[in-house]
Amino acid sequence: MIVTPKIRGFICTTAHPEGCAKHVSDQIAVVKSGGILAEGPKKVLVIGSSTGYGLSSRIAAAFGSNAATIGVFFERPAEDGRTATAGWYNTAAFEKEAKEAGLYARSFNGDAYSDPIKAEVIEAIKADLGQVDCVVYSLASPRRTDPKTGEVFKSVLKPIGGVYTNKTLNTTTGVVSEISIEPAQGDDIAQTVAVMGGEDWELWIDALMAAGVLADGVQTVSYSYIGPEVTWPIYKNGTIGKAKEDLERVQQALDEKLAPLNGKAWVSVNKALVTQASSAIPVVPLYISLLYKIMKAEGTHEDCIEQMDRLFRDRLYSGAPLPDESGRIRVDDWEMKPAVQALIAKRWTEVNTENLAEFGDFAGYQSSFLRLFGFGLDGVDYSADTDTAVSIPSIG
Repeated sequence: MIVTPKIRGFICTTAHPEGCAKHVSDQIAVVKSGGILAEGPKKVLVIGSSTGYGLSSRIAAAFGSNAATIGVFFERPAEDGRTATAGWYNTAAFEKEAKEAGLYARSFNGDAYSDPIKAEVIEAIKADLGQVDCVVYSLASPRRTDPKTGEVFKSVLKPIGGVYTNKTLNTTTGVVSEISIEPAQGDDIAQTVAVMGGEDWELWIDALMAAGVLADGVQTVSYSYIGPEVTWPIYKNGTIGKAKEDLERVQQALDEKLAPLNGKAWVSVNKALVTQASSAIPVVPLYISLLYKIMKAEGTHEDCIEQMDRLFRDRLYSGAPLPDESGRIRVDDWEMKPAVQALIAKRWTEVNTENLAEFGDFAGYQSSFLRLFGFGLDGVDYSADTDTAVSIPSIG
């Protein structure tokens, strides 16, 4: 079939298999250009490995350190005339590239919050790897089922305490407008923390420790975002911010649990980027558009793969993680430079639909969004008929 992008709101309902494969290949090339990291991890589990920062983490570990990797995700194969999800095609391409490079790669498709998936993964580690020396936790989901009680939690992106009004960007039309978001009500905060906080990260580490599959010196990392004050009402000080605070609580708890293994837990604060998750947050797409314009102009722009490659090479496995006063690794450091943020603050007050092209990189935003689903990549013939029924070798 001929596959074209079909965008509905902040998601694309189609994905291009060859385009996703090219996107993965391009990321691998970035990592390989830095050479092999001799002191890097060798056996890595990535929970949430099929898109965004999780996918880039898996690529950075495999092709930057020759690591064996196990990936966990929840994606949909092609069926009934529909394409597979981008994450399915990404993983199929990753496994193909890993096999050609002589690297072990095994994937599990299912509910990563569930006990059965945890058990399956642990058995695979025991059988194939013995132990893992790095665990990346990069899940992003709107809902979570508690594995013990069966209760379903749903996250919301809301401010706390009052209505929040600010500028936002329609990522389809390029219109800058004002948006008002109602504050959290009832148990919105608790529900969001249950989904996007640190509880499941801790459950994974607990299960892996109990099974004896964490190596001495193991490191585990989960991802967060802080951002500038203009986004704080909807992010840092909103419901999602409370979830990220819980993530930091769990990081400290895991540090204590991993101490007997000489292990370490980290929260890495990453740069604002176009991902399937960030596209859904009001206000943030406009901020990203302004940020891209400035960082590209000064030559400091990074995408997911450059961020994760820098995290592994310069922080986690360099001997110099450079934590901030709260113990977090900051690879958002270039984004948060005072000069960059001062210029964004100035342009934020001035930007509107008419001058968006002058102040922001809307075209770059849209291009980044489409690449997430395999569209707009050089060297791919999008007019050609393509087979959408692609299998993941370790799954079938």
